[in-house]
Amino acid sequence: MSDWLIRGNLGSSPTDLSLMAMGLLLAFLCGQTLAWVYMYTHSGLSYSKSFVNSLVVIPILVAMVMSVLSNNLVNAFGLMAVFAIVRFRNILRDTLDTSYILSVIVVGMACGTYKYTTALAGCLLASTLLVYLHLTSFGSRQRYDMILNLRWDRPLKEAADLLGLLNRHSLSAICVSQRSHEGAADTDFSYRLLLRDPSRMEDLLSDLRGLNGVSRVTGLKAEQESEV
Repeated sequence: MSDWLIRGNLGSSPTDLSLMAMGLLLAFLCGQTLAWVYMYTHSGLSYSKSFVNSLVVIPILVAMVMSVLSNNLVNAFGLMAVFAIVRFRNILRDTLDTSYILSVIVVGMACGTYKYTTALAGCLLASTLLVYLHLTSFGSRQRYDMILNLRWDRPLKEAADLLGLLNRHSLSAICVSQRSHEGAADTDFSYRLLLRDPSRMEDLLSDLRGLNGVSRVTGLKAEQESEV
């Protein structure tokens, strides 16, 4: 029985079980590495546990597919027919997620074709690059820490009190929106703030709520704002 399992691959080309096992194991380890990198570098609201799990499973499946094909053109066309019947449809919420999917697919292909050095080098390079992009915030154009919205119920000529408070907490305070209501003395302001100490955001909000003439105060960290 055990001999039948070992010699059970009766395809056109024999399967080296030791190479196949090493390839699947390496695909699993590389998938785990990229999944940990994704968990460490991910930011925003689109985090999905199932997506992280797929980063571990996909390279193993791709390695198995490449092992089954084993340079056989007939098998390759058969695989295309199967995928034409079973369609994988999923919308990735983050464009960077596509890079992770492509990375694990390429690693799985390298493992499935027994190119272990290529798989290790590709996994290491992709992981290093993704961590670098995360640590350096490459591509970010964020020049402020906080988005502040409030209503000023006093005359505009008395807004110096408001600006003084904002300047105490921030290095830069840019008013990006000012809207007055017809027939009323109140004004809605929207500011972009570069805080002196981003960890003291709640202190600023508390001081604003205690300032005479200020109401409807809301604050949002800039990192929580979606990029357009």
